[in-house]
Amino acid sequence: MNIRWKVTALMAALFAVLGVAEIFVAKTILMPSFAELEHTDANTAMRRVQYALDSTLDQLALSADQWGNFTDAYRFMQDHNRAFVSEQVTTEGLKLLNINALIYVDLEGQFVTSAVHDFTSDRPLDLDFMQGNALPVHFPWRDHLRNGRLVRGLLPTNRGVLLIAAAPVLDGYGHGPMRGMVMMARLLTDAEIKRIGAQAQVALSMLAPPNARAPDRLVETDKVTGVYRSLDDIYGRPVMALRVDVPRSITQHGHLAVNYASAYLAGAAVIVLILLMFILDRLVLNPLARVTRHAVAIGEGKDLTTRLDFKANDEIGVLACEFDRMVARVAESRAELIDQSFQAGFAELAKGVLHNLGNAMTPIGVRLCGLRDRVRSAPADDAELAVAELTRDDVDPTRRADLEQFVRLACGELASTVKGVATDVEVMSRQTSIVKTALSEQMHAARNEYVIESVRLPALLAQALEVVPDAARTLLLIEADQSLAKVGVVKVARTVLRLVLQNLIINAADAVRECGKSQGSLRITAEILRESDGQRLHLCCADNGAGIVPDKLARVFEKGFSTKSKKTNYGIGLHWCANSIGALGGRIWATSEGVGRGASMHLMIPLTATEFVSTARVA
Repeated sequence: MNIRWKVTALMAALFAVLGVAEIFVAKTILMPSFAELEHTDANTAMRRVQYALDSTLDQLALSADQWGNFTDAYRFMQDHNRAFVSEQVTTEGLKLLNINALIYVDLEGQFVTSAVHDFTSDRPLDLDFMQGNALPVHFPWRDHLRNGRLVRGLLPTNRGVLLIAAAPVLDGYGHGPMRGMVMMARLLTDAEIKRIGAQAQVALSMLAPPNARAPDRLVETDKVTGVYRSLDDIYGRPVMALRVDVPRSITQHGHLAVNYASAYLAGAAVIVLILLMFILDRLVLNPLARVTRHAVAIGEGKDLTTRLDFKANDEIGVLACEFDRMVARVAESRAELIDQSFQAGFAELAKGVLHNLGNAMTPIGVRLCGLRDRVRSAPADDAELAVAELTRDDVDPTRRADLEQFVRLACGELASTVKGVATDVEVMSRQTSIVKTALSEQMHAARNEYVIESVRLPALLAQALEVVPDAARTLLLIEADQSLAKVGVVKVARTVLRLVLQNLIINAADAVRECGKSQGSLRITAEILRESDGQRLHLCCADNGAGIVPDKLARVFEKGFSTKSKKTNYGIGLHWCANSIGALGGRIWATSEGVGRGASMHLMIPLTATEFVSTARVA
């Protein structure tokens, strides 16, 4: 079976497996996940309902606490002043507080006064737990009449479930002794249930209480997901159940989406299979078969002149092009094998030339030492003294004759020394020319490349300082700005930039020395500039040294030009820096506010992803 039928069978099997996998994922993962989302949403809705109910009870407890800590109420619980009842314990007060019952109870559980009203029927409300003149004996809050606890909860009555809260009656300043308890209650009507559901933004309903306590229960139908929660009263017994209904819209939309996706996947699978086979046959299989036939033909024969000459730009076209190039290189290698033997001999010859250069330098050094000794031993100083003495008129004739004889002998010796020096100089000149010619040929044959490395500028500055002479480092306080670290890792020619920084640091130290300071400073900053042709690194080295005259700023990078003494400076340092930065595609310039006000050297270097940058000679 060839590759065409293998690919066809593989793709058909792949699409079949994808279809089965899609059905499996939809049934076992997607749809259950939709249902799980609905369960989570329903439980969250029930928690919101519980929070809304608790908030309502908390507000009721807060109102009870405020009415309990009331000076008039505290006084009323002692003297039973009826004026307090007529002014405070009224139906209008209940309406303002949005409660159905306001009850004051003394420490013995006796009802001191109360107001109970049903605002739905606009009639007094008869509650079974208030049938007597006191709280029922088994009423659980009797224990709190003396301990002053703020309590709240649910209470079942003959008129329905009450939201009830109780607080101690204090003197208005939060102190006792406690004189009883004020109780506030609100009927949990259908309207109240709807208000709590609206606050929680869910569909809420109240049901009859279960026979026993039970955890939350979740029930699913085709339309809704319902969550049931049982609530206990102040006796600790189930008093009612709340139900939250959440529409199953997520599952419905999920079913619809999965069905559409399955249909689209089946249709797309058939269309894609047909198109892929057509495209693969035209763009991959046929070209691949042609490349295979050509490779077999090349492997069987020795004719390396045939080429595929594919015109396509895709991977197979690139493969065919590279195959042609490989065949061409194999053909070229045959000729190169002959040339390599010559190149190897040439390399050995180059070694010999370099060795000879070293041998040529040795006699030059020897002749220079002999020349130095010969010049030192020549009687030039004595002859000069003798000539000076002969110019005087008071010299004794015998002395004059001796001096003239000495001068003749000294001149002869000097002439012999000069002839020997000339011979040595001529020989050394010839040997120097040989060395210079050989070195020039080697320089023309050599090719240097700068390696682009990823570096951090603080580390690069530290490397530059390591090679700065101690005399220059003691004159400068190097201030590395935080911007050096902020720019992060940059790709630059590290060796070149390190040498440039070394030159700039030494120049800054010389500028500090020229202005007579015992110590100066050099501040180095950096920033990344984003321009249309890419990113550039801008380095600024600012010193507080002697400064530069404005009309010389443009010439400081010229070869041979220097603002310092000609005895100690040859004007090549900054020129070399300019050439090196220019070879990297960058530029360097100087700024200064004048003499005595320091100078700044600015470097602008392009940042590229290139691994190597060839050097260029700048005149």
